[in-house]
Amino acid sequence: MMRIFNKHLRLQDVTIMYFTALAALMVILVASYQAPSIPVDLQLAWNISYAKQEIYMELQVADLKHGVVLGMSDRGELTNADLVVLWDSGTKSYFGDAWSDSEGHVSLDRQQDYELIEAKEKPDGFYLLFKRPFSTCDPKDYLIEEGTVHIIYGLLDQPLASLEELNLSRIHTGVQRVLMLRPDDPSPTLGPDLQTIDVVAPDVIIPSQETTYWCFIQKLPENMPKNHIIMYESVITPGNEAIVHHIEVFECSPDMMDVPQYSGSCDDNMKPRKLNYCRHVLAAWAMGAEAFYYPPDAGLAIGGPGSSRFLRLEVHYHNPLLIAGRRDSSGIRLHYTPRLRRYDAGIMELGLVYTPVMAIPPKQHTFYLTGYCTSKCTQTALPPGGIYVFASQLHTHLAGRGVRTVLVRGGKEVEIVQEDQHFSTHYQTIRVLRKMVNILPGDVLLTKCTYNTEDRSKPTVGGFGIMEEMCVNYIHYYPRTQLELCKSHIDMGYLQKYFNFINRFHGNEQCVCGEVDVTQQFSQLDWDDFTGEVLDSLYNTAPIFMHCNQSTARLIQKWETFLPILLSSSCLNPCKHADPCMVVQIRGNKLKNNGGTRQRFLQEKKKLP
Repeated sequence: MMRIFNKHLRLQDVTIMYFTALAALMVILVASYQAPSIPVDLQLAWNISYAKQEIYMELQVADLKHGVVLGMSDRGELTNADLVVLWDSGTKSYFGDAWSDSEGHVSLDRQQDYELIEAKEKPDGFYLLFKRPFSTCDPKDYLIEEGTVHIIYGLLDQPLASLEELNLSRIHTGVQRVLMLRPDDPSPTLGPDLQTIDVVAPDVIIPSQETTYWCFIQKLPENMPKNHIIMYESVITPGNEAIVHHIEVFECSPDMMDVPQYSGSCDDNMKPRKLNYCRHVLAAWAMGAEAFYYPPDAGLAIGGPGSSRFLRLEVHYHNPLLIAGRRDSSGIRLHYTPRLRRYDAGIMELGLVYTPVMAIPPKQHTFYLTGYCTSKCTQTALPPGGIYVFASQLHTHLAGRGVRTVLVRGGKEVEIVQEDQHFSTHYQTIRVLRKMVNILPGDVLLTKCTYNTEDRSKPTVGGFGIMEEMCVNYIHYYPRTQLELCKSHIDMGYLQKYFNFINRFHGNEQCVCGEVDVTQQFSQLDWDDFTGEVLDSLYNTAPIFMHCNQSTARLIQKWETFLPILLSSSCLNPCKHADPCMVVQIRGNKLKNNGGTRQRFLQEKKKLP
C-alpha cells in the first residue's frame, strides 16, 4: 500500500457529511483511443455541494504502480492543465495540486487547492478521496462551471525523485468529457406500464462518402392512442460509434393521410416530396449524449387525434475514411406511457439557419456567429403565460468551441438559458437546466456560437457537412406550441454588397457576385485580416432574415428583414468572463486607418434600400 503523509479522515464520515447529492459516475477506460495498449481501468465518481461550492471526487485505480495524474484543461490538452497528482519517489508517496506548462512539464502549485481526505488500498484497487472548490482564484487552476469539462488522466510507471521530472507528453494519457455540475434531481421513475418502440435504420449500407444524411419512414401502430414519451435513448450498431454523428426522429404533418415508404439519402432529388413536411422533432441525439428523461409533469405526445402515424428517421453518418460495405441499424428507442402527464412537451430549434451565407474566415482563433429568435416571432407564437424551458442540446460541427443562448427582455439580457465555454462536437449531451427558464411573448433569444479555424486555409460555410458549420440549440420546453424553428440568417442582398466591396478593395474589378453560388464567392475572396473584420462587422450590423416555422415547415409568419438587436450595456455575470456580453453593436471604430475605405463600407451598407 502506498503511504500518504497527509490528513486522515474516515471515508464514512465524509460520505455522511457531504455525499448527499445525486451520484454521478464516470468510467474512464484507459484502453482508449489515446492509449490502446494499457489494460487498466480507472473510475472517477464525484458529488457536488452547491451550498459550499465544492466538488468531492473519488478516484479508483485498479492496478496502481507509481502514481496517477488527473486533471482538467480547456479542451483536453496536456498543456496548461490543472492537475492533481499522486506519485512516489521509490520510498515515500506524495499527493499534491499541480499544473502543466505550455510544453507539458509539471510543477507543484504554490497554492494547494486540492485537499486529500483519504487514501486506502482495497481488494479491487487503490482509492483516493479529495475535494476542491469550484473557483479557487488561482490562475493555474481550472474554473469548474456548467458545461463540458475535459478530464485528462494518466498513469505513472516509474518513480519520480521530484514532480518536476514529470512531463505529460511522456506518459500514457487519455481524455474523457463529462458534465460535472448537474441538477441535484432524484432518480426518475418511469412507472410499470412503460412501452418502447425502436425507430432505427433498416440495415443500411453506409455510403462510402464523408457525409451522408439517411432518411427512413416508419409507421406507428394502427389507431395508436395518445401516449407520452417520457424517456428516449440511442441505439447504436456496435462498431459504428465513430461513424454515427447524430440522429433525429421527426413526426410528419397530421394533414398528410399517407407518406410513401422511403429509405435513402435525405438529399436525393427523387425522394418523396412529402418528406419535407415531416419536421416535428420527437427526439434528437448527438455523439456523446446520454439517455434523456422528461420531468415528472411533462411528456412528448405521440399518437392519438391530431398526430401522424408516420415518423421520419434522419441519421447523419460521418465516414471520413470512406469505409465501404459497413451496415448500420442505429436509431433511437422511445419509451412511452399511456398515463398522460400534465403538459405536452415540445422541442424548438434556435440559432442559425443551415445556409452558406453564414461563414467563418480561415485562420481565426475566435470568430462569433449569432442566431436570433426575435420578439415578433415569440409574440405571435407563444401563449400568454409563455413556455418553460427545462433542458437544451447544443450543436455545432468541428470548428465549434462554445455555445451560449441568452434571454433578452426589454432590451436587456436577463438570463442565460444555456452556456458551454468548452463545448465539443464529440460530447453533445442534452443538458437539464438547474432552474427552468420562462420565455414570454415578446422575448428575444440570442444563440451565439464561438468558432476556431486556425487549422483551416479556406473559409468555413454553414451547411450539413461535417466540415461545414452549424449553430443550434434544441430547447426542450412545455407547454407545446406550433413553433418548431426560430432561427435567422443575414439578408442576402447585404452579403452580395460585401462581396462587391471586398473584391473592389483587393483590385478584383471583375466581380462575379450573383453569377456563382455563395460558397464559391467566399472561397474566391482574398482572405486577410481586413476581409475577416469587415465580415464580422457585416454580421453584427446588417439586417437579418427571420425563419419562424411550424413543424410542417410552413412559416407561422413571414418577416424578411430585421435590424440586429441592440442591447443595453448591462451584462450577466460581468466579472465572470472576459467577454460576458452578447451585445450586437456597430463596430465602425475598429475599421479605420485605411484611407477611409473600411468606414466607407459601413456607410455604403446603410445606403442599401
